[in-house]
Amino acid sequence: MTTTRFAPSPTGFIHVGNLRTALMNYLIARKSGGTFILRIDDTDPERSKEEYVDALKKDLEWLGLHWDRVERQSLRLDRYADAADSLRKIGRFYEAFETPTELDLKRKKQLNMGKPPVYDRAALLMGDVEREVIRAERGRGVWRFKLELQRIEWEDGILGEISIDSASVSDPVLIRQDGQVLYTIASVVDDMDMGITDVVRGSDHVTNTATQIQMIEALGGIVPHFAHHSLLTGPQGESLSKRLGTLALRDLRESGVQPMALLSMMARLGSSDPIELRSNMDELISGFEINHFGSAPTKFDETDLLPLTGKYLQMLPFSEVQDNIYALGVPVEMAELFWLVMRDNIETLGDLESWWKLCRDGAEPVIEEGDAEFVAKAMILLPDGPFTSETWGTWTTAVKVATGNKGRQLFMPLRKALTGQTHGPDMASFMPLLQVVKARV
Repeated sequence: MTTTRFAPSPTGFIHVGNLRTALMNYLIARKSGGTFILRIDDTDPERSKEEYVDALKKDLEWLGLHWDRVERQSLRLDRYADAADSLRKIGRFYEAFETPTELDLKRKKQLNMGKPPVYDRAALLMGDVEREVIRAERGRGVWRFKLELQRIEWEDGILGEISIDSASVSDPVLIRQDGQVLYTIASVVDDMDMGITDVVRGSDHVTNTATQIQMIEALGGIVPHFAHHSLLTGPQGESLSKRLGTLALRDLRESGVQPMALLSMMARLGSSDPIELRSNMDELISGFEINHFGSAPTKFDETDLLPLTGKYLQMLPFSEVQDNIYALGVPVEMAELFWLVMRDNIETLGDLESWWKLCRDGAEPVIEEGDAEFVAKAMILLPDGPFTSETWGTWTTAVKVATGNKGRQLFMPLRKALTGQTHGPDMASFMPLLQVVKARV
């Protein structure tokens, strides 16, 4: 059975970059009838916060990305310790004691010599006595996984054939000096134990994948299918790293972005398939193909979400939004008409408030100097309310006869006088909602 996972660290609010990873793994699992696991990477007790766990669950539920079960890495520390012992027994795990300053000096020396800045494995040359002496001086060291010096190859679901020379990669640190287990080994052990068959993550993890493949093989596990999606950039190709805090899912939700608008974009962004609004999750699932995605950096512009949100809202019946309408104070007898007229003129549900204020209180008229006399004559001919769907046609016909104005010279000055805007709903439909006309005064 296909099993995928989304493994966020609860150290902040998840953003669009996280969503891309979560959605791809979710769609793969659902398309094959498999299992989607939410795995909380909370091995860092200082930075991991329960409030972020609650927040990321709320974000995923808002989007409809429902997980089959939750796993927490903080509850599996014994299992990681067992895996570390197994690596020690087969000679693939060793303790190293260099300080950050010493490692930095080694890297600089290697770079000056034109060599890759790879850890030199000096710790492997230490004898037991020397190791005990330095441990007494400095305390515990870090634990590194000893890579086999060979090429690591796999067929990536997005990038195609990948081949990395492990000699160009430092032996990764798996356990810090303070004993904290790091992502690299925790993820490997979890993927093995939980039967993860497919892993989709960002292209910044390609080197991690190479080392993890060797770790999985050393521990006797089955290597999953890996796919590495491109990283998001801004609309001009700029890095999003400094802006991701402003692109948190909770902020997009509060701005009025609709879930299907966001999902429709993220399920196709960076692929050869066009971005088209989908009305439900089943449509996204059936059309998803991981091999349609490319390796080039993918431009993301959050402003593109608003037109998609507007299109989605246009499809909604009154029953889906009636609570939002009533909350504005729209009378029950007028509420459904208000929605049917306004839904084509909004990008988010929040836009409804200004339209209702216009209907209820009237708009400040916009009257060009050359139109003042014409508008004044027209207002005299405007019948008393309440208005109906026939009012606009009857009124403009009378105004045309009285003034001789026609076409745009007739309709645009009257629209601006009534609504204060040059665009908006069809005026025949809008008039029954208009309760106050300030241009009369």
